[in-house]
Amino acid sequence: MFELVKAGGWLMLPILACSVLALAIVLERLWTLRRRRVVPPRLVVQIWQWLQAGELDDARLRALREGSPLGRILASGLVNRVHSREVMKESIEDTGRQVAHELERFLNTLGTIAAVTPLLGLLGTVLGMIQVFSVITAVGVGDPGELAGGISQALITTAAGISVAVPSLVFHRYFRGRVDELVLEMEQEAIRLVEVLKGERGDAEVNQG
Repeated sequence: MFELVKAGGWLMLPILACSVLALAIVLERLWTLRRRRVVPPRLVVQIWQWLQAGELDDARLRALREGSPLGRILASGLVNRVHSREVMKESIEDTGRQVAHELERFLNTLGTIAAVTPLLGLLGTVLGMIQVFSVITAVGVGDPGELAGGISQALITTAAGISVAVPSLVFHRYFRGRVDELVLEMEQEAIRLVEVLKGERGDAEVNQG
């Protein structure tokens, strides 16, 4: 591996740095965007039980806000539950935009890595070919050993850049889809809570919970 990096030239260093950063982002997002962490099951039912029992105090609201992204959204609505439906929805929407932005954290960086690393590989290819032609100009084509360095740099950097870009692009698309899915689910849960609390919708699961 060291020999490959060495043969690829100095451009292998930013490509390797991008690969390490991309791996760190992928692992962090896989952990952060777990469904049970973002949208805990039956959370609205649990809140309804607390309300029915008169147990929804400041401590539970704080725990709800800190427990999950969905909990943070619902807590912002519960704080304003004594106000009108419109005020409650506006507070939920404001918090929801902040939560959605946080769920997309690092995804732009991952997308940038997917776009930049092939260009770094292409730059390595260009530099390698320049080196090859410089050698040809200096000593001709009779010494393959002199040409091998530039050709190796051209091929290795291109392969390395593509090897980093492909999985980065795949995970970027995957995480974008996961965030959209989670945001939609949180929106549905928040609307469900608002309509149940304001008496505009019956909910069999909540009422039975």
